[in-house]
Amino acid sequence: MAKKKIIVGMRSLTEIRESNCIYVDKTRFIDYLENSAGTKVPVFLRPRRFGKSLTASMLHNYYDISKKNKL
Repeated sequence: MAKKKIIVGMRSLTEIRESNCIYVDKTRFIDYLENSAGTKVPVFLRPRRFGKSLTASMLHNYYDISKKNKL
């Protein structure tokens, strides 16, 4: 089994998956964002370099029907 690389600076979930890099799956939090967050518009208040763009990319890929069988 080939070793996976640790990502630094990648913002695209697709790029991470195609490069065989390590990614911690956060899709279990989507249900919370949709149903329990208490707001219709989620706001990601996190410091720089804490994965806001990667989270947005994960959500984009999750809801994009054209990528259903790719990831």
